[in-house]
Amino acid sequence: MSSYLDQIKWNEEGLVPVIAQDARTGRVLMMAWANREAVETSVNEHRSVYWSRSRAKLWRKGEESGNVQNLVELYMDCDNDALCYVVEQVGGIACHTGRESCFFQRLEDGIWHSVEAVVTDPTKIYDKA
Repeated sequence: MSSYLDQIKWNEEGLVPVIAQDARTGRVLMMAWANREAVETSVNEHRSVYWSRSRAKLWRKGEESGNVQNLVELYMDCDNDALCYVVEQVGGIACHTGRESCFFQRLEDGIWHSVEAVVTDPTKIYDKA
């Protein structure tokens, strides 16, 4: 019997794209990447865990900001090559810019417009001192 992880079609880097969706509102919050360990850890910890490509390590959402994503459900698409984490977004902020969603720029007449206000100044979320 194969593991649920074996059924995922990982890309050549061993990653799969993951969309995070708010369990309450259905809003798409963000997109990130996960490797096998990240998905398995997410399932085991009931919390969103991703693979940080820039830092080359596991990234537990909210480890710095406190804006954790509690994993409610996990879905896989029909081609087995994309996942959706349905989450409870703690703190109401998923984006490192201090917004609810990473998808806050809308195309209007060929120009990208920011259509969502900053909830919390990101310098107050990420203390790099």
